[in-house]
Amino acid sequence: MNNSSLPKQFALDIGHTPKPSLSNFLAGENLALHSALLALVKAWEINTPREASENLLNKRWIYWWGPEGSGRTHLLSAIGDAAQELGLEHFPLTPNEPISWVRLEESLPTLCLSDKPSVITVDDVDRLDERLVASLFRILNAIQGSKAVHIFMAGNAAPGALRLREDLRTRLGWGLIFQTHLLGDDEKIEALQQAAQARGLVLSPDVLPWLLNRFYRDMPNLMALIDALDAYSLETKRAVTLPLVRELLQPK
Repeated sequence: MNNSSLPKQFALDIGHTPKPSLSNFLAGENLALHSALLALVKAWEINTPREASENLLNKRWIYWWGPEGSGRTHLLSAIGDAAQELGLEHFPLTPNEPISWVRLEESLPTLCLSDKPSVITVDDVDRLDERLVASLFRILNAIQGSKAVHIFMAGNAAPGALRLREDLRTRLGWGLIFQTHLLGDDEKIEALQQAAQARGLVLSPDVLPWLLNRFYRDMPNLMALIDALDAYSLETKRAVTLPLVRELLQPK
């Protein structure tokens, strides 16, 4: 969650924020992707054997794309955390931590021979520099014939529209591809209500519709505001009503 675009007074303690999970993700139009990930986690839980007739890459190679705020990063974090909770190795890769890519490539020979599932997540594929593009190309080539390495990748555009090497764009589409969609207003309100309930936060009924009309409309900033309201409510020992929200949003 990024609070850099929020007013200065939002810099409050949000260490209690619930982690992204598949259970606290409101699917909306992303139901097919959400269901596919839930099914994979269930298969890991019961250690379902592979069927020789199935397209194995469709079971362990997924790329999804969509606008910022459509749940791309939430789902990557959720599937990675689900893997770790089941005792599986998880390698989270982002454009900002190149050392993680080096460590993964060093581990690939062992991972590719293992029958135990392992999980790689790659966020912001569209932001990879030339060195990391080359690394992802090698990783995909290595795990294509592996026994149980799963890879989940996300970017801001469909593979063919990414400004990356053609050979990498082709490989991104070897498995399943999903588009992630922004939530509608009613779905946003439902997601924000769930987030508030997870924090034990009771909101006045007029708060969320007012925020959608007067405040940021993207989910990351709206979720950040729920965190800020939670902290401000605890700090002031007041219920979350419109006057409290207006007070928090007042320039200081």
